[in-house]
Amino acid sequence: MGECVIKVNRTEKRLTVENLDFAYTREPVLRGVSFTLEKGAVGLLGPNGSGKTTLLRCLLGQVPLGPGRVRVLGHDMSREARIARAGLGWMPERGGIIPGFSGVGLVAYLGELSGMPHRDAMQRAHEVLHYVGLADERYRPCDKYSQGMKQRLKLAQALVHDPAWLFLDEPTSGLDPRGRVSILELIRDLAWNKGLGVILSTHLLSDVESVCQEILELKNGQLLARETVDSDANEPRQVFEVEGFGDEDAFQKGLTALGDEVVRDYRLWLVCL
Repeated sequence: MGECVIKVNRTEKRLTVENLDFAYTREPVLRGVSFTLEKGAVGLLGPNGSGKTTLLRCLLGQVPLGPGRVRVLGHDMSREARIARAGLGWMPERGGIIPGFSGVGLVAYLGELSGMPHRDAMQRAHEVLHYVGLADERYRPCDKYSQGMKQRLKLAQALVHDPAWLFLDEPTSGLDPRGRVSILELIRDLAWNKGLGVILSTHLLSDVESVCQEILELKNGQLLARETVDSDANEPRQVFEVEGFGDEDAFQKGLTALGDEVVRDYRLWLVCL
């Protein structure tokens, strides 16, 4: 199987949000949010309940828009959301796995839903699954995948139709340190080497710092800050497998005190530096 080729041919890549308000009921979820993104990797940072997922849904045109304006890839999302979504890849935090499909079958199915002919969708599914590291597992039932494999599968689904932008909602959720680093390396490659625009929504500052060039910080539905990420923070993190001995509780506490992530994996410790 050859290397996955990521194509970004769209001339208009800008995302613009102007004075956006949104509420599911009476309580506002987003209040006066405004920004413009040209390209690159952007971290959408904030605590749970800050409005991150709702903002992504507004950018995707998945919800009726309230006061304000959202333009994506040159399209007004209140009227042309379906057209704009052809250039967007979406990796949700929950869902995205349909029992009964193999990995390659599910990715190809999503490709067909995006308008690709069956043969092209199947070929592309094989390519993106190879890219995300699931080539050897592509014929297995996807509901039998581990959590890390499911996250990779959802990333492949988001890539199958060659989007210009990827919207990733908590892509490292439920992963151990080794799985987190692996997913973040893929996202970094897509943004830094393949030329895709990426919005990485997370509550983990370390994830944003390792991948993104700038940060949008949300809190209580408001955009509090927009900051550039220190380039030194973008250095890839490393994961070491360590076999414990002696006082393992003290070993874990000592590493945690140094700011390292430590997770038990059977008889081994996974240490993320």
